[in-house]
Amino acid sequence: MHPALPALSLVCLTSLATAVQAQDSRITQVTVYPGSATVQRTLQVPPGARQAVLACLPAGLDAQTLQVSAPAGMTVGELSVRQQPRALIPGCAHPQQARIRALEDQIAALQAEAQGLEQAGGWLNRYTQPTGTAQIAATADALRRTGQSVAQRQHQLARERQALEEQLKPLQADAQRTGGAQGLASTVLVTLSAPQGGTLQLSYQVRGTGWQPGYRASLDVERQRVRLERTAQVSQNSGEDWRDVPLTLSTGQPNAAASGPLPRPWRISEAQPAPPAPPMPAPVAAPMARMASSAEMASLAPTPEPASFDASVFEGSHATQFVLPQRVNVPSNGEQLSLTLGEQQLDAQVLVRSTPALDAHAYLIASFALPETGVWPSGPIRLYRDGAYVGASRLDAAQVAQTGLGFGRDERVQLRALPTEQTQGSTGFTGSRQQRVESRRWEVRNLHRTPVTLQLLDAAPVAEQQDIRVESRYSPQPASTRWNGQPGSVLWELALPPGTTQQISAEHRISWPQDMRLRERR
Repeated sequence: MHPALPALSLVCLTSLATAVQAQDSRITQVTVYPGSATVQRTLQVPPGARQAVLACLPAGLDAQTLQVSAPAGMTVGELSVRQQPRALIPGCAHPQQARIRALEDQIAALQAEAQGLEQAGGWLNRYTQPTGTAQIAATADALRRTGQSVAQRQHQLARERQALEEQLKPLQADAQRTGGAQGLASTVLVTLSAPQGGTLQLSYQVRGTGWQPGYRASLDVERQRVRLERTAQVSQNSGEDWRDVPLTLSTGQPNAAASGPLPRPWRISEAQPAPPAPPMPAPVAAPMARMASSAEMASLAPTPEPASFDASVFEGSHATQFVLPQRVNVPSNGEQLSLTLGEQQLDAQVLVRSTPALDAHAYLIASFALPETGVWPSGPIRLYRDGAYVGASRLDAAQVAQTGLGFGRDERVQLRALPTEQTQGSTGFTGSRQQRVESRRWEVRNLHRTPVTLQLLDAAPVAEQQDIRVESRYSPQPASTRWNGQPGSVLWELALPPGTTQQISAEHRISWPQDMRLRERR
């Protein structure tokens, strides 16, 4: 028996003489959060019952989160929780345990027959009874036929045993995964008064579960539309399989902090001189480190990570929920189950963007607005352009709003960076200042048969002190020198007709005092 829980009274199941016979509860709803899940079970209580038993629950359920709901006319008293091996709880054996034992019996029967044939074959090999000349041929033929029959039957038995073992191994692995006969299970006992009977509801939190958002984006370049599909990867290792259950995915964070931190006082005083450092002690032999107990190691060990139908979307005040229309099966083995949550058809502006100072390639960009309804958590996204897979990235709602979403290189737009020209010398009447002039040029060619919109990005120098002066000249004039609100981020946006070449240049004149040493960060 485990120690008493703060919010629960733990009592022995056998100490309550008025307990009704336990009935099987069933899972009626599962809500999965990132890192945890809420499981809801129901149990039909007969009229006049004084206690209800919900057995075969996972050993890892959070007893502090147990909640019981009863209909009108039913009064609920105290809760009791205990853990014990599954083998000691009636009805908690693996559902395929009978099948496992039947297969084991069949394999044992085949093995016994094979041993008998092996003994018969050994006797034939040792057969030395003398025979007359007339009987030699008949005896040899009989031995040959008998040996042949034994060998054929041995081969047949080996094949049959192999087929049975192939059926047995996955069942044994599944039974071992759920804890086997020696694995622990929880039993919840509810003291109640139910003159009319009714349905009792029990909910609890389990860890080792979670879901991760994912996306698929398909760009139709000609129509300038993006089909954005929501997906989810669900996995759980809670200790109980979810079979044919209604599933809801929530963006809520019940494991996160319930409130944020408060500011600490900000005090300012005169700094005191640091005291002199004490002399170093004489070196001594280091004591042997104390071996941590298994409980301490367990507390320090990191917690292991849990491993086309449109869902209904419910927008709450603080979280979004996706209710799947179909029932699902999620085994407790950490395997990921892929689900589709729906899709959106979005209008997009398709353009080509390049930052030639860092990468001499042009990339196809789709700029679009995500729907304001619902939450769009960050997650991996697979990208398709005109039906072809072009790569993977990560969807971040804030970044998509600012820079759009990339769909791979556009090999039909070629960029060439011309050599950078740089001069430096003194300036001013008395040579009191130094000056550097840096010129950059790029050449862009559109090999498409249709016009494209080009965005070319570059960084311009930004002075952080008044005595450092920067003058910049551009050809053609850029659309912005503060792209996305960043000073010095220069953006050209040009319409390139098919088969044309465009040159872009930038000249930066930087001057500073003669005795100043510049520090540049690019």
